[in-house]
Amino acid sequence: MSPPAMMYEQPQATTALHTKGPHSGAVPLSGGPVGKTMQAKTVEEMHGAWDSFKFAPIRESQVSRAMTRRYFADLDHYAESDIVIVGAGSCGLSTAYVLAKARPDLKIAIIEAGVAPGGGAWLGGQLFSAMVMRKPADAFLRELGVPYEDEGDNSSFVVVKHAALFTSTVLSKVLQFPNVKLFNATAVEDLITRTDGKGGIRIAGVVTNWTLVSMHHDDQSCMDPNTINAPVVISTTGHDGPFGAFSVKRLVSMQQISALGGMRGLDMNVAEDAIVKNTREIAPGLIVGGMELSEVDGANRMGPTFGAMALSGVKAAEEALKIFDARQKENME
Repeated sequence: MSPPAMMYEQPQATTALHTKGPHSGAVPLSGGPVGKTMQAKTVEEMHGAWDSFKFAPIRESQVSRAMTRRYFADLDHYAESDIVIVGAGSCGLSTAYVLAKARPDLKIAIIEAGVAPGGGAWLGGQLFSAMVMRKPADAFLRELGVPYEDEGDNSSFVVVKHAALFTSTVLSKVLQFPNVKLFNATAVEDLITRTDGKGGIRIAGVVTNWTLVSMHHDDQSCMDPNTINAPVVISTTGHDGPFGAFSVKRLVSMQQISALGGMRGLDMNVAEDAIVKNTREIAPGLIVGGMELSEVDGANRMGPTFGAMALSGVKAAEEALKIFDARQKENME
């Protein structure tokens, strides 16, 4: 769906990985026939055979090449994406899941500043492990197949026994989609823009860098970024912080919005409804969801209840599909 771009030929990794000969240019591997343990088809077949256990022989360069050839192929492939999601927390991952399932034809790149995706959803509130989701967000749990406890029809919420169960499930499902690539330990440093001739701008992608590089711009030099073009960017970077609310703060500095409303105090009943209902396109080509939205609208925080994060992601995906064709057409001009 993206505009055509010059592409280098992707290395034929699959063929090389299945040949019995040494990797091209590498020193031939030594060693005798593969032993019984290495031929095991199941874990059970390894039981009781540890005295003769031996991994298949390998050369260190093969490990390096196996990683780098795929990563650089992904960088090339996703340099022109259809949708970029900034932030792989609960809202961003929920967005990616809904989009990838609905539109397998779209190239979706997720940019996460942290090494570990998931944002603040690996634990519940105050480092407690259980995750509370207010109804009707339990519908998304059923969609993912995440089990939960329900105290009955009169209860307004359900409880996942550990937040990591939700996070790991949605993360694993997202990463299994063939049209999604997660670039973690990567920061969005800026937004790519196009002018509309009337003083306004359209968002046309993101400017990226390694997170560790972004953290050291003040004490190093000559560390220019990389870029990803996309007609739609969905920003879910959370409330204000080192990497939080990045896109909306950048809109202020670009004078596209006058000021941020600033997140208000905790009010679960008001906050969760507002975040879901107001998930929307803030500037042409830029949709904002999750707690980043609270900084734009001056919405309340909701604390340790995660229904709004999941359903804001569902709404963000819906909003993206509404505008995608129009923004893609503009992107081709």
